[in-house]
Amino acid sequence: MIQVKRQNSFSRILTLAAVVLLTLSSSLFAQDAPAADAKAGEALFKANCAACHKLYKPMTGPLLHQVSEKYDREWLYKWIKNSQGLIKSGDPLAVKVYEENGNKVMNSFPALSNADIDNILAYTDTPKPKAPEVTAVVGGADGNQGGGVSNNLILAILGFVLLLLVAVLFLVNNTLNKFASAQGIEMPVAEKRKPIWKAFVENQFLVLVSVIFLLLGSAYFAYGWMSQVGVDQGYMPVQPIHYSHRIHAGENAIECKYCHSSARVSKHSGIPSLNVCMNCHKSIAEVAGPESEFSSVTEDYSKEFYDKEIQKLYKAVGWDEATQSYTGETQAVEWVRIHNLPDFAYFNHSQHVSVAGIECQKCHGPVEEMEIMYQHAPLTMGWCINCHRETNVKIEGNAYYEEIHEQLAKKYGVEKVTAAQMGGLECGKCHY
Repeated sequence: MIQVKRQNSFSRILTLAAVVLLTLSSSLFAQDAPAADAKAGEALFKANCAACHKLYKPMTGPLLHQVSEKYDREWLYKWIKNSQGLIKSGDPLAVKVYEENGNKVMNSFPALSNADIDNILAYTDTPKPKAPEVTAVVGGADGNQGGGVSNNLILAILGFVLLLLVAVLFLVNNTLNKFASAQGIEMPVAEKRKPIWKAFVENQFLVLVSVIFLLLGSAYFAYGWMSQVGVDQGYMPVQPIHYSHRIHAGENAIECKYCHSSARVSKHSGIPSLNVCMNCHKSIAEVAGPESEFSSVTEDYSKEFYDKEIQKLYKAVGWDEATQSYTGETQAVEWVRIHNLPDFAYFNHSQHVSVAGIECQKCHGPVEEMEIMYQHAPLTMGWCINCHRETNVKIEGNAYYEEIHEQLAKKYGVEKVTAAQMGGLECGKCHY
């Protein structure tokens, strides 16, 4: 009995010691595990990896979501710092990954420390955000909530009550007339007056003044109507692919002449070809959702709407998002022209943009704020002439204008010469 008790006591001591060792070892391992910062990893990812990788979709390189679960962390340190060196060393996993991704060369990042890579991997392990749930509106097409009274029903009741009141008033009036006739009461008869139209015709002065007024008024409105022929100010057509200048030129601050490059050297600004769009949209297949600090969505334009428009672009150029390659099956995009001058008017974009240094917003308005592009200015001859009268000629760094500027400055007694004083009002400058 004593021996058994000693064995039980010894077993308890061993068990307690094992528990203590396991606790200490787990705490030690917990101290050795990298304390990664996903927020810092996001900044590092966007600075170093985002040009070729996405978290949840393949791009130039494969998707990186939960890549730390697919490969050993120590191997990832070596691969990220020097992938080509690892391949040349004959590492079988490195060679396999290289061949699986079409022998695409990955940049080396020797400046990244293991802690930096841990932060990046922590960011790649973040779960994909769920799309916000759209709450359905209960009610009919008129926007009434379920259980409420329809506006149409209320209007119908009010209309019925009004008709009922009219009928009652008619009956009351008829009854009173019959009562008056029965009592022998004579109703007063209004004196007959000359009709107003007859009095108007007989007054020759009033007729003359009215005719003059009508002629002047008709001429004014006729001139106003004719002066609007060909003027499309405010024209805002719906394009086959929605393009938000607010996002591109405003939030992303893309230079206007990056897309409309011919405006620098040509008469026409031109509509950019779709390959210009694909310079960015090979990498950008969706917009940031409302949960992101970089979100561009609004109450009127949701993430789903913008993503659908990007898919229209892919369909037009024949881009296969899965293989990150072109299929060769393209579709023409029939853009709707907005700004269109008459054929007899000459306008050269390069003369205004490159030589005069005029900002695009001078004619096209606050493009960086426009969700849908529209014609901001009337683009009439009077509007152009006023601009030529108000705009000084830019002669700094342009020797072509120096001599004539000095002569005109002396002639007009001014320091700055306007485009109008340089001949900008001559008919042949703008008309063939």
